[in-house]
Amino acid sequence: MAGGKLSARQKMINLMYLVFIAMMAMNMSKEVLSAFGLMEAKFADANVVTTDMNEKLLANLETKAEEKPAEFATAANKAKQISAASDDFYKYIETLKTDLLKRGKYSVDPETGKLPFEAMDKTALLDEAWFTGDKLTQKGQEVMSKINDYKTKVKGIIGDDVKYTKAIENFENRFSTAQEENKDGKKIDWLDYHFKGFPAIASFTKLTAMQNDVKVTEANMFNVFLGNTLDEAVSLKNYTAIVIADKSAFFAGEKFQGKVVLGKYANVTPTGLSVGGSAVDLENAIDSTGAARLDFNVGGVGEHEIDGSFTFLEDGKPLEIPIKGNYVVVPRPNSATISADKMNVVYRGVTNPMTISFAGVPDNKVQANGAGLTRGSGMGKYNMVPTSGREVTINVTATLDDGSKVSDKAIFRIKDIPKPTGKIVGQSDGKLPRNNVEIGKVSAELEDFDFDLPLTVTSFKFKVPGQPSVVCSGNRLNGAAKSALRKAKRGATVQVFDIKSRSNGPVIKPATPAVIELSN
Repeated sequence: MAGGKLSARQKMINLMYLVFIAMMAMNMSKEVLSAFGLMEAKFADANVVTTDMNEKLLANLETKAEEKPAEFATAANKAKQISAASDDFYKYIETLKTDLLKRGKYSVDPETGKLPFEAMDKTALLDEAWFTGDKLTQKGQEVMSKINDYKTKVKGIIGDDVKYTKAIENFENRFSTAQEENKDGKKIDWLDYHFKGFPAIASFTKLTAMQNDVKVTEANMFNVFLGNTLDEAVSLKNYTAIVIADKSAFFAGEKFQGKVVLGKYANVTPTGLSVGGSAVDLENAIDSTGAARLDFNVGGVGEHEIDGSFTFLEDGKPLEIPIKGNYVVVPRPNSATISADKMNVVYRGVTNPMTISFAGVPDNKVQANGAGLTRGSGMGKYNMVPTSGREVTINVTATLDDGSKVSDKAIFRIKDIPKPTGKIVGQSDGKLPRNNVEIGKVSAELEDFDFDLPLTVTSFKFKVPGQPSVVCSGNRLNGAAKSALRKAKRGATVQVFDIKSRSNGPVIKPATPAVIELSN
């Protein structure tokens, strides 16, 4: 359009084209500047929201660190260090934004509350402050140093743990300061590529975006700490297969019943523990693995339930976890079972006390029966009063926890009451003065008999050598017997025989004779 000889009309047309193009360029510039301004406002709003979210995440980690230090203390400590480093760097970027506004003499419009985006078109503000030719000014070097310092701090806090490899990789990409390739294919420094020659609003927006990167880094790291900690807590490699039996004791031949679950020991100190309605002293009950040891007196023979609760502090509130379990009590093996064959004996006509039980089965689930057998007073106590026959069979049936029944039996021989021993003045033989025999009492005693069965003598016969036998009623000598005794010589042997007695129950056989030598 500028070459050759042009008419006045053509020159006017060309001039109009130049003015039109300039106006289009001016309008396009304002639209681009406004677009940067809108982007900056959105980044700023996002930073406010993310800051609030990060504060809540950090508070959550700190709370969990107090409740469960073994699992969350390290994560919470790292999070606080990340927060401090990020806050310092965020504030430094804010000083760069403030300095940029001062250099361009830009201020927020009091009516709209916004910066004059369309007027922030100067490119020399940061060019003069940060760059000198192809090199950086002292301020430019400071900017790069602050960025690299922040990166070093964050990576130092994270450490070399492989769990955080991906998080560090994302962080490196977000804050990469590697050289960039321009449109001519030339490698130029990062700060030069992103800030040199740009309008003030573009640089201001980029700084706000960098602040957003800081907040996003905080959020990502907090979630990584929390997420990896929880992953560690629930990772299957940390679990153990635990066998839980339906009961803690089984009978031989019985089927095992229970379940296998995945679980782990949580080294988390509870705030309370109760079993059977009674509080347990936590200081002595909790061991190094976080397990609670129980110590209480068991009940009687049979199955019993364990009922209680664990109380923990979670999210600042008490969390109660119920405790359910059971156990089986079997008789204590404090004595051997020794029996003599053919010695299972009961005596006819008397009450024979018995104890009948089934190992591991409560008394209320044991039933025993037999001729003459009745329930006694007390656990497993019975009374046997045999009558006729030579033997009696006692059958015992027990009902197990699964409802099945087991049975057993024992056969006892029935014996009559043994013949008592006849005595006079407490002696069955030996020497006695004549006077002692005369006034003495005749008795019949069941010696070495396990039952308390008192006998009353009803009659007996008395014999003095050379004299006829005398029949006496009761338990003392009558007149005829005393007369015969007076005629006996010194050293003579007198006999008390055919001693008959009675009991409060069975018929008693006549007692053995008592033979006494007169000592005078």
